[in-house]
Amino acid sequence: MKRGLAALAAAVTLGVTAWAAPAAATTAPYCGIRWGSLPKQAEGPGGGHLTNVRAGQHACFDRLVLDVSGGQARTYWVSYVPEVRTDGAGFLVPLRGGAKLSVTVAAPAHDASYRPTYRPPNSAELVAVGGYRTFRQVAWAGSFEGSSTVGLGVRARLPYRVFVLAGPGTGSRVVIDVAHRW
Repeated sequence: MKRGLAALAAAVTLGVTAWAAPAAATTAPYCGIRWGSLPKQAEGPGGGHLTNVRAGQHACFDRLVLDVSGGQARTYWVSYVPEVRTDGAGFLVPLRGGAKLSVTVAAPAHDASYRPTYRPPNSAELVAVGGYRTFRQVAWAGSFEGSSTVGLGVRARLPYRVFVLAGPGTGSRVVIDVAHRW
């Protein structure tokens, strides 16, 4: 041991590189994405009513959008869960995919007179996501006590982000992007 240290000290004194620590493995994040997979939530004043659920594909992620009219949807709760349950009754919402995201926004799917503002034609398939790289299924979990929940089946537990965009008009959009990979 003493000889090894002495040889290293001599090499350093002579300006010779005798030993170098291995370089740390550095890999760039996928598409620059630095999101995580932990629960995300925001709480704030809001209002409005859920009017539509839609999805789109992007180069690095799949996107789910919940449209809210008549107010800003500033309160949401999104997290990976073992299973998604219906609002109120608590029935299981079957979802395809290796992981499940529960997406809840503080926006009911009805107006103040309880007239529906969002009525999905097929609660098990809100959006056709066949062929998407990450999404496997988007299903309705209901609207109860001022909030609405959507179940999102994804390929695996992948990084995601959630944010709110203003507009159109006085409305807003709650956006959930789920990366195609880590």
